[in-house]
Amino acid sequence: MNTYIERLVSKIRPETRITVLTGAGVSAASGVPTFRGPDGLWRKYRPESLATPEAFQRDPKLVWEWYDWRRQTLVTKRPNRAHEVLAAWGERYPNFILITQNVDGLHERAGSQNVIRFHGSIWEVLCWNNCPLSPGRWWDETVPFPEIPPKCPHCNGLIRPGVVWFGEGIDPEVMRLSIEALDCDVFFTIGTSSLVYPAASLVHEAKRRGAFTVEINIEATPASGLLDFALQGPAEEVLERVERVILMGRRKDQNPHTPSP
Repeated sequence: MNTYIERLVSKIRPETRITVLTGAGVSAASGVPTFRGPDGLWRKYRPESLATPEAFQRDPKLVWEWYDWRRQTLVTKRPNRAHEVLAAWGERYPNFILITQNVDGLHERAGSQNVIRFHGSIWEVLCWNNCPLSPGRWWDETVPFPEIPPKCPHCNGLIRPGVVWFGEGIDPEVMRLSIEALDCDVFFTIGTSSLVYPAASLVHEAKRRGAFTVEINIEATPASGLLDFALQGPAEEVLERVERVILMGRRKDQNPHTPSP
């Protein structure tokens, strides 16, 4: 893998346009549970039966109990080395763009700015009735909510989580920004199964536009054989190795006459 990482790093310069797409694998080392947690209650439900507008319409209390449990779980988690490396890249490279499918907010807590939240955020809410007094959506880190389901402070109706539910489309502005980000030099897809569309199509479109495409994932995905590099391993470990090689190269550039140890 070292040879591949060195070849990859050779393509990254201060002016390089870098776009990164992340998925659940990036948050795995932080202990973020998947849809079904250890609580017996949630073992009885499939995510597809809870994360839909129809489920919320039918039983908003049940849906909010699930999301409130997830929020209470997430508030105890911390960003891992994968989040930290990507936050560092965002500061270091002016043409860096981060798109995430994750709704957990850990990229932001690690320091990443201007994250494109492809599937929204569990820390955002919006009025279920789209009342005219409320903003389109707003940030709310209340944990736990004192009342389930929580109410809109503007109309006293229900609020809903600001995430993209099954059967809903991606926000048009989010999609526009994501498509623009495909005009890049290097595109990383990290910790994602490459099975969920339309997110899974982004790396292929970036490659079609001429980007050097890199997958980092714990195991092979349907995209692995179609991209330029596929690096297997935990996201936090592979990104740390890439970052070490980048920093080593920077030190050599800054001190070209320093002998190697």
